[in-house]
Amino acid sequence: MNTASVQLPAWINYGVIPLLNLALAFFFSGLVVWAIGESPVEALRLLLIGALGRGEGIGFTLFYATSFIFTGLSVAVAIHAGLFNIGSEGQAYLGGLGAALVALSFDRYVPWYVTMPFAVIGAALFGAACAAIPAWLQAKRGSHIVITTIMFNFITSSLMNYLLVRVLIVPGKMAPETRTFLEGGQLPKLDWLISMFGGRLGAAPLNFSFLIALVMCFLVWVLIWRTKLGYEMRTLGISPTAASYAGIPYAKIVMIAMLISGGLAGMMALNPVMGASARLQIEFVGGAGFVGIAVSLMGRNHPVGIILAALLFGILYQGGAELSFDMPSITRDMIVVIQGLVILFAGALEYMLRPAIVRLYQQISGK
Repeated sequence: MNTASVQLPAWINYGVIPLLNLALAFFFSGLVVWAIGESPVEALRLLLIGALGRGEGIGFTLFYATSFIFTGLSVAVAIHAGLFNIGSEGQAYLGGLGAALVALSFDRYVPWYVTMPFAVIGAALFGAACAAIPAWLQAKRGSHIVITTIMFNFITSSLMNYLLVRVLIVPGKMAPETRTFLEGGQLPKLDWLISMFGGRLGAAPLNFSFLIALVMCFLVWVLIWRTKLGYEMRTLGISPTAASYAGIPYAKIVMIAMLISGGLAGMMALNPVMGASARLQIEFVGGAGFVGIAVSLMGRNHPVGIILAALLFGILYQGGAELSFDMPSITRDMIVVIQGLVILFAGALEYMLRPAIVRLYQQISGK
């Protein structure tokens, strides 16, 4: 019997299956740790303490999670329209240019809360612009969106290298980066949020973009499940034939979905550019665009799931850094292996356990 078409309750689809996949990922990660002669239990304890054991660790965890929320939402919006946007990395990169240009223009004259809305718009517009050409090629010429968005990652990277080395670099400096933004171009740190729970943010760069990310989660939920446009996107994603029969314009929906997806990816730049470093630097995205793919898949392309998956990867990034420091035999490369196992079991193999769970559910429920 084909179990793919069997409908399971939401609490199984979005709760039980992801948790079991995650447990498998940590089980095999534990085997890797055990194989090098370390205690998996102790490694897990150090990882969790490093990520969640004090205010500064929580701040770093939420800082990483903020970037992953933006890129996860970017991937999810495209997936709902039947598109696989692999270009969030490049779109976030170009979004950094939009945010930086606004900060450089406004930071001398107005406070941060005046600069911020324009920076959000600038980052979103530049990210959307990066997605526009692949979207048009898909909608009008039938070029595959996966190929074109991957290629635009390289194009965007080369463009940004040129601009930072030849145009935006501070005269007399060797580092390819813009000048440091003044206070009017910096997003404030969220010290008060951590202090509410009795902790101290310390050196963690958690900033106002975390709250912007949460707002975007709500707006994406409204868009996808509470608007006509969202219904049309989901219809196109489930069945292009049915969407065409219903009169839903294919090219229009593809363009809109990709522009929104690119805009969300572009907004990721607010976190490292205006929040952490207060300047535009080379490779500030740091792979967050690609992590967003795993975050979206793990979160079942739903904003709530994306938040939880982003927090998980934030824990892995911050806790992994602390773990490699406290347990030197576990190197940064091994942390990448553990992250890869999480992606493998919770992303690529997300339906591996589904047939057995379906059969068990049918036996228990009598359906």
